[in-house]
Amino acid sequence: MIQQETMIDIADNSGVKSALCIKVLKRGGARGKKTRPAASVGDVICVAIKKSLPSCPLDDKKVHKCVIVRTRYPLKRADGSYVRFDTNAAVMIDADGNPIGTRIFGAVARELREKNYMKIVSLASEVV
Repeated sequence: MIQQETMIDIADNSGVKSALCIKVLKRGGARGKKTRPAASVGDVICVAIKKSLPSCPLDDKKVHKCVIVRTRYPLKRADGSYVRFDTNAAVMIDADGNPIGTRIFGAVARELREKNYMKIVSLASEVV
């Protein structure tokens, strides 16, 4: 579960190494409760770039969008099994939902296929 102020590793070759979650998009909290919206695998978040390579084409001072590909919080599947990763990781995307980088490092969750991020699934080295 990724919420506001969470640090995230970036798992592609866009030039960004780590980012800070600013806002979880399209996720509301419980009505009348003091809860924060939390993102899981396949959700889109807004991030601020914290660490990047000098050759990174993305501007550090702007807000960018990412899609979550791995979370440390266990994710329950329909068959009753759980999947959990070692790190929180995301992939930088453009306005159309396509990844900015041309390579994805590490494994990604199978739930991205259900949320129509087929380009990310095809670029990934392993789908868990």
